[in-house]
Amino acid sequence: MAAERTAPERADIEKAMMHIIAHEPVFAIGEAEIRGNRYRAFVNAPGDLRGLIALCDAHGAATAVVCGEDRWTYADLAAKSRAVASGLAQEGVAKGDHVALAMRNSPEWMACYLGIAALGAVVVPLNGWWTADEMAFALEHCGASFVIADPEQGLRITPSKAKLGFRLAAAGGDLDGADTTLQAIMDAGANTSPPAVEIAPDDDLAVMYTSGSTGKPKGVVLTHRAAWSSILSFALVAASVKATPAGAAMVPENPSILVALPFFHVTGSHPIFMLSVLIGRKMVLMRKWSPDEAIRLIKAEAITNFVGVPTMSYELMLKAREMGEPLDSLLDLGSGGAKRPASHVARLSEQFPRAWSSSGYGLTESSALGTYAGMADYQRKPGAAGRPLPPLTDVKTVAEDGQDCAPGEPGEVWIRTPGNFRCYLHDPDSTDAALTPDGWLKTGDMGEFDEEGFLSIVDRLKDMIVRGGENVACLEVEAALCEHTAIREAAVFSVPDERLGETVGAAIVADPAAGLEASDIAEFLKDRLAAFKRPEHVWIVHDPLPRIGSEKFDKRSIRKRCLAGDF
Repeated sequence: MAAERTAPERADIEKAMMHIIAHEPVFAIGEAEIRGNRYRAFVNAPGDLRGLIALCDAHGAATAVVCGEDRWTYADLAAKSRAVASGLAQEGVAKGDHVALAMRNSPEWMACYLGIAALGAVVVPLNGWWTADEMAFALEHCGASFVIADPEQGLRITPSKAKLGFRLAAAGGDLDGADTTLQAIMDAGANTSPPAVEIAPDDDLAVMYTSGSTGKPKGVVLTHRAAWSSILSFALVAASVKATPAGAAMVPENPSILVALPFFHVTGSHPIFMLSVLIGRKMVLMRKWSPDEAIRLIKAEAITNFVGVPTMSYELMLKAREMGEPLDSLLDLGSGGAKRPASHVARLSEQFPRAWSSSGYGLTESSALGTYAGMADYQRKPGAAGRPLPPLTDVKTVAEDGQDCAPGEPGEVWIRTPGNFRCYLHDPDSTDAALTPDGWLKTGDMGEFDEEGFLSIVDRLKDMIVRGGENVACLEVEAALCEHTAIREAAVFSVPDERLGETVGAAIVADPAAGLEASDIAEFLKDRLAAFKRPEHVWIVHDPLPRIGSEKFDKRSIRKRCLAGDF
């Protein structure tokens, strides 16, 4: 087995970072006024995402994406992105229009994202695991005028087409009810220049739906500047590592990443997709997660980077150990979407000694910016979420009285960065509750800093479950359960799980005469909730569930009793 690499010291990385900021114009730091507040910002960053298409041109013949038998160069991605923009313009799509994507990860998804952004239109990536009703909610809520869908997800889109009146394009196959095809759009726009549109840095780029603690998903409005703030921050960290003597071999000249996370999540869209375009990294897409297929692709494509929810890297490690595969091309094993169990970190290092594992903490609302833990720091403090990601992001913990917390004192985690979202779409009350007047994002997570400045997440204020990187709002699941006529009340909570971190549990008070069983509940929820939201552990009881003084469910007690078998 290969020898472990020596990691650069944090002091060396920080010294290199200061030199890069001072001498590389794209990373120059100044100030920008954003929605009435002053922020540290990359003052020479491109003004909008058309800068990524220009970078595709610069990367030229380098491989951009591999998806099954399809292989696109960056020149291909640039040309097809412009074709999408020009073709959509001929379809009447204009600046400010909301265009939804209901597609699996694919080269076409990337071209659509960049093409929509190039028009100044707003990309709305839909969660591919949603039901037809969940799709319809988001499409109506955002007011999408145009939808691009593949045949699989399109079947959940077409039922709402007549009511909502959007135009529908089929991508990658036939779709009944479609008005046109993505191929026709690209053919119409091929070899033509997209219309010249003025796009300001703080114009809207995307609406990404994230499960809120109050039930229905919230539309998180992100901007062009927020995207550049995110991807340049991650790129600066990588460049700073590479600029140290020990780190020079840790960031290869021809990086490649195995993409197992969906692009409709902020980790997939920002630090994977857009960052890859920025640095010219090859993206190898997986249609469906499989550790066997992951190992095959890592070997075949000489993959250097992997980012997935902790479940994925854990299963990759187990399968590689079983097969005796060292996977020596791997240099980085990143984790996003959920906290990686501390016990996994040392085990990953043992199995993949050439790769340093890393983790980050951020939200959709912060464009994935927050904290970062990597290399020796992560090995030393595997339970921590890391230190604030330089150079634009500030993180603090705040007590109930509004005062900043001292080290070792838990409080709500607040994030301030130009990557923060503009608003929750059509929801000013929730926006005001989440964003302070001076630009801090209240995350709803409880955390504490140690004396070295490392943040640890210790609890959640929001009634949420994080199942394998997917947020599940307990209230939404409870509301769906209570639509059943035999269910009198329901309390939903997290159940620990070695593979996924948490799964969904539910204590249900049912009418004894109904003879309700867990299988009946599963069938009832099939068309109401996406599979990842449905309870995997159900306790059916006939006595009222315990409550606290405010008459809310005493979920701590309910959870404890269910897991102990006392119900």
